[in-house]
Amino acid sequence: MHGRMIHSRSGEQISQAYDVFGRHINSIGRSALIRLLLDAASEYPQVTLCFGHEFVDADLDAGLVTVLDARGERKRIQADLIVGTDGAYSKVRQRMMTRVRMNYMQTYIEHGYCEFSMPPVDGDYAMDPNHLHIWPRGSFMLIALPNVDKTFTCTLFMPWARFDQIESSGGIEAFFSAYFPDALKLMGRETVRAEYASNPKGSLMYIKCTPYTYKGRVVILGDSAHAMVPFYGQGMNCGFEDVEKLDEIMVNALSRVDGRSGNTSDLTDDELHRALDEYSRTRTEDAYAIVDLALENYVEMRSRVVDLAYLFRKHLEGLLHKIVPSRVIPLYTMVSFTSIPYSIVVRQWNRQTAWLRRAIWITATIAAAGTGVLLARRLGERALGIQWMAGALQHKNGK
Repeated sequence: MHGRMIHSRSGEQISQAYDVFGRHINSIGRSALIRLLLDAASEYPQVTLCFGHEFVDADLDAGLVTVLDARGERKRIQADLIVGTDGAYSKVRQRMMTRVRMNYMQTYIEHGYCEFSMPPVDGDYAMDPNHLHIWPRGSFMLIALPNVDKTFTCTLFMPWARFDQIESSGGIEAFFSAYFPDALKLMGRETVRAEYASNPKGSLMYIKCTPYTYKGRVVILGDSAHAMVPFYGQGMNCGFEDVEKLDEIMVNALSRVDGRSGNTSDLTDDELHRALDEYSRTRTEDAYAIVDLALENYVEMRSRVVDLAYLFRKHLEGLLHKIVPSRVIPLYTMVSFTSIPYSIVVRQWNRQTAWLRRAIWITATIAAAGTGVLLARRLGERALGIQWMAGALQHKNGK
């Protein structure tokens, strides 16, 4: 997808490119990606895939994990390292919290969501498939993402109070007709009514915690460590980056020791402990940064994308990015098209904001001063003309 397609209430569509150099993001189906990752993991001889197993408990000091298998039987597994990637409601993290002084914050935002579908039209996409479609309406919005089967998955994000109002009035069709009339036409009135009645209304929350490790025996990654709202599309990317950063630190720990085979499994307990502690210490700031950025991007998507000040800055930054691409980088570009750490992205963005504001203020001041000088000159010329005419008249009357 090359950009956002903004839909007004009148049905007008305006494209906003993600990047001035034409770079794009990808919409990927979760199930297809999971299958791809499982296929890749299964090619490693030291990997055993166990389906239908549920984590029950763990003795973190002993490295013993208790699971419930597909037959309902309990099994205990000895592990050198326990890696918790079991999502926002992580049981591994909960077990860690009984053993380590973990700072933990879980926050539900005052907005929920409901999903809908948009079918193909005459065998093709109902809208341009190379855009993320957004219907921004201030405190709420509808978005639509394309699927490979030429449908769109549409998601309504809005405050719970509005959901409650619709539930009490039974007016989801009237609501769509008032705020998303073009989407309603493509989705179908029956589909909107049926899917609103049958599809669950989901909550949105984010998590911040630290540390991510315990005694070199366990580490949490992905949503287990830093769940975020979905508005930057960075949750999965951040999880992949967790793995990349952890692997980089472990490989660096190996490289500092001579005579090793190069496998991170060869790290001693002390070396592994130090590597995991380094990962937790260095990764927390970046995780906190992207959690905050994702939350802020919700405000941008549902309201700022139609704000004149936002559009002016977006145009100005895009122009400057073309001229000096290494000095001025738009926020979205830094997050989506670079590997700049999220915490550095925030610091650079804040610096950019400060000097852009100063530059705009100075430019406005110079423009105002120039206008004042020009006006004064014009008024002066006019005064001289009036003075000359008065003198001429006086001379004529004197004659």
